[in-house]
Amino acid sequence: MTISEQIKVLCVRENISLAELARRLGKSPQSFNSKMKRESFTVDDLEKIASVTGASFERNFVLRNGDKI
Repeated sequence: MTISEQIKVLCVRENISLAELARRLGKSPQSFNSKMKRESFTVDDLEKIASVTGASFERNFVLRNGDKI
């Protein structure tokens, strides 16, 4: 699943539109839609998306033995 697909699922689960998410992030719906098409999200962007939706964002590498970095 791509990050844009994950964001869409997040919005459905939180019962908000992509346009509303864009507004919460201080962006226009048009510029946010462009970012969704390009899949050009930074870790900071993803953390902000999580914050404005009340979710949490976790990022790490998981080694074969289960260790997380």
